Amino acid sequence: MRIVTLLASATEIVSALGFKDSLVARSHECDFPADVSGLPFCTEPKIDVSGSSHDIDQRVKAVVRDGLSVYRVDSDALKSYEPDVIVTQSQCEVCAVSEKDVLEATCDWLENRPRIVTLKPDALADIWSDIARVADALDAPDRGNDLIRRLKARMESVEEEARAQIVKPTVACIEWIDPLMAGGNWMPELVAMAGGENLFGVAGAHSPWMEWADLKRANPDVIVILPCGFDIARARKDMPALTGQPGWNDLRAVHNGRVCVADGNQYFNRPGPRIADSLEILAEMLHPDHFDYGHKGTGWESL
Repeated sequence: MRIVTLLASATEIVSALGFKDSLVARSHECDFPADVSGLPFCTEPKIDVSGSSHDIDQRVKAVVRDGLSVYRVDSDALKSYEPDVIVTQSQCEVCAVSEKDVLEATCDWLENRPRIVTLKPDALADIWSDIARVADALDAPDRGNDLIRRLKARMESVEEEARAQIVKPTVACIEWIDPLMAGGNWMPELVAMAGGENLFGVAGAHSPWMEWADLKRANPDVIVILPCGFDIARARKDMPALTGQPGWNDLRAVHNGRVCVADGNQYFNRPGPRIADSLEILAEMLHPDHFDYGHKGTGWESL
């Protein structure tokens, strides 16, 4: 079987199911497990992804406003890999290659048309459904069920310990810095499982835009910075747009040293097997005196 994955979480799902050696191509963003970087890629962004959060936001909005996709699929390259299965998504056209992009790239394939598996993870339950969907497409439903069972067991263990914590800190998860966006989709669920009270964003709904005044008014106990597509170092570069806001130093989380910067790219914004790692990271940030899974310094840091 020949598999092409066009989003990072799909590559992780396929690999966790034991089909990494069947991968023949990937998206330009697929980088885990590390050895998949040796695979050819058949996508690229249409915009310059360097610069500040504000710059990237403006470029993305300009492309979307014109009714265009943010990504380009090399249809000739994709066809040359002769995939049996292509895994893409329809959850967010800004975050990864979309189903529409793939359908356009394969519309003239009259023979040997590959099976297209479209993932749409809006909430935690959808991540499990997507893993099962990929496993079914690879004729390995038992592997999918086993992977889901193991991941759920890890997360339930964290949730059980977190439930015993007396203090439930209020939490603001920031998914984009300039302009401000709160974490939505599965993030409110993860906050609750990690023993916190989520302040912004609704489980199962897209991440909402917010204003500085909203964050200041809520005055959370903990602020978690996890920009989509950014690692810790990249997120830190944009922090002046937030730390320079009037009243930043007066926030409870800032005063108490409870502002955390996480690797949103590798963890929280990838709805795949490492969602369990994401919950462990969040538990460490919310209850540092109780949880220690060894993620501090790699998955997250204090600001």
